[in-house]
Parts: sequence; structure tokens; C-alpha cells
Amino acid sequence: MYELPEFKMLKLKSPKILFFKSSVFRKKRIFTGIAIIIISSFFGFLAGAVSGSYFYLYTRDYFSEDKIVLSQIIEKETVIEKEYIPQTSQEEKIIKVVEEVSPSVVSITVSKEVFFQKTRAGSGTGFIISSDGMILTNKHVVLDKEAEYTVLTNDGESFPAKVLARDPIKDLAIIKIENGNNFEPLKLGDSNNLQIGQTVIAIGNALGEFQNTVSVGVVSGLKRTVTASGGGITEVLENLIQSDAAINKGNSGGPLLNLRGEVIGVNVAMSQVAENIGFAIPINEAKRDIEQVKTLGKIVYPFLGVRYIPVSEDYGVLIVRGDGPKELAITPGSAADKAGLREDDIILEFNNEKITLENSLGKIIQEYQPGDKIVLKILRPARNAGGKDKEKIVSVILGERSE
Repeated sequence: MYELPEFKMLKLKSPKILFFKSSVFRKKRIFTGIAIIIISSFFGFLAGAVSGSYFYLYTRDYFSEDKIVLSQIIEKETVIEKEYIPQTSQEEKIIKVVEEVSPSVVSITVSKEVFFQKTRAGSGTGFIISSDGMILTNKHVVLDKEAEYTVLTNDGESFPAKVLARDPIKDLAIIKIENGNNFEPLKLGDSNNLQIGQTVIAIGNALGEFQNTVSVGVVSGLKRTVTASGGGITEVLENLIQSDAAINKGNSGGPLLNLRGEVIGVNVAMSQVAENIGFAIPINEAKRDIEQVKTLGKIVYPFLGVRYIPVSEDYGVLIVRGDGPKELAITPGSAADKAGLREDDIILEFNNEKITLENSLGKIIQEYQPGDKIVLKILRPARNAGGKDKEKIVSVILGERSE
């Protein structure tokens, strides 16, 4: 039988006491084990908390940055799926201008009755310039006095329209929607301050089929002079804006706009032998017509009454007869006729202003009004071989020219 030292050290006197002491000893061992477990758990938890805090502090910036980037990517992808985001500020401006002005750009349909049946005879573009439905367009779009004109808006509504006035000199005309009201006119800009390279937007009824077609380009030239033909007429157009925004048939009369959504020109012609060379009449030249129609009900110009050609590239114009029997050098009863001008006279100056190719007689006279008194400096050729040409100063009261 094994002797237990612990028991031997105790001076036990009875088996009951031995049993009791042994039970107490076992309970102490149990309590000690539980205490060790509790203490170990506490320190383990403390160590885990310390190390976890350190790990969190060390890595939180990294995970935070990733979370932001991930959030941005998700947000960006979500936005792209819902709506297109312009890639540049210029693109954003173009989209905004087109959205704002398109309701005020209209298509014009020309109809004629042929063999008792109404047929489509042409089309063009115009844009609203007053709340009661006045529309600016090209004269050659509404040149036919026998035709009927219908205006089609961007939202599909159509209205009958009548011609109020045709410009007798420039390729401009003003028509009006009958009984029109509550229309949004476009803003008219300033065409005197245009810069080559400036972004422009053209909107028009391309090919008479694709309504409110948009093209974008830049001002590629200023003060251009071109000879334009179409619809059986040919005319010289001066002081035009040149741009590389695509202009097609049917675009005639449509607006040329800047990035502020202001009209700076009226599209009028295109080159058929070049790529994207189009021309527009400066809007400042049309403002005069608009004001006259509103106040006078017509478009009028001062009228001298001479048919002429440039003498040279430097100075003056020669009064000449045309090819037809009715193409007289001097219009009977005109201001020139009353002032005594003759065929073969050379007009050198108009009110002390030299007449040149760049500063043509047609351009100069438009700065005046019917009834204005001006002076002409002319060179009258000698009537015989031995005579001398003479310079003369002639006073003239300008007449009126209208449609």
C-alpha cells in the first residue's frame, strides 16, 4: 500500500477526517484550474485586443483608400449606364446649345399646284426671331411668289406661313407663321467680333429630309465674296462668314451659332468643289431687315440706279449697259438719272469714300438711307479724241429700293 506524504504529514485520527481533507484538496485543485483558465483567457483577450488594434491602425488607411476608389468606380459605372457624361467642357456646351435652340429652328416646305395637284417644290430652313412667329430665312428659299409655304417645328407641328418681305439686295427674307404666338425666339449675337478658329454650330433641314441636322466646325474665313447660283438666279454675295461646319442642301436659312447659343450668321451657300466650305450672312446685316419689317412692314434700301462693273482692282466703277435690251446703264427716273449721270461715267468716290473691290459701291451705299443727300466724284470721259477726261462732283439725293 502506497503512503501519501500529504496524508502522512497530517495527524489524522479517524477515516472521516481523511475523507474530508481529501475532498477539500480536490476542490482547491478545481478552483485553481478554473482560476488559471480565467486568467489565461483574460490575458489572451488583452493580447488579441492589443494586436488587433495595432493591425487595424496599420491597415485602416489602405482599406479606406481602396473602399473610396471602389466606391468611385461603382458610382461612375452606375452614372455611365444611366446618362452620357460629356468628355470636355466644349462638348458639354455644344450639347447644351443644341438642346436649347432646336425648338426654335424650323423646316420650311415649299408647295405648288401643278395640274390641279399640290406638289412639293422645295424646302429650306429658318429660325424664329419673335414670339409671334416671325422667321428669318434665305430669300432663295421663299423666292416663288406663286408657292405656298408651310413651317414644321422640331416637335412635329406644322403651320401655314406667309412672306412678309424679301430683301432686294441680300439673300434674306422674313416670313411669319399665321396667327402665331408663344414661340421662343433665338438670341441674336454680334457678328462684328468673330475670330477665325472660333467654334460654330450649324443646324438645318439637311437635304430637305433630315430635320434639325447638327454639324460643328470653326470659322475658317471672314469677309468672303462669292458668286452663288441656284433656282435660276445668280448673285454676288459679299462680306460672308466662311466655316467648315458641314452645310448641305436644305440647310439654307438655318442659323450659325456660337457656343453661347447666339445666332451669328444665316447659312446661305456651300462650295460644291470643296470639302466643308460653307458660307453664312453675318447676323448684324440681318438685324437691319428685322427692324425695318417690324417698323415699316418692308425692307428698303437707298437706290442710286446705275449698272456698273469695277474699273480695276484699285479704284472706281464704270457705268455700263447690260447685255439685254432692258438692262440699261442708268435706270430711268432714278437718283442717278436725275443727277445727270451717263453711261461710261466712272464713279470714283461715294461721299468722299473711295470705291474699291474691298470697299464696293454696294457695301458703301448700304450705310445710308433713302432720301439721304450725298456727293459723287466722277470721271467723265472726253466725247472726242482730242478732248480731256474731266473729274466732276455731283450731288445726288438717294432714292428707295424695295421688293
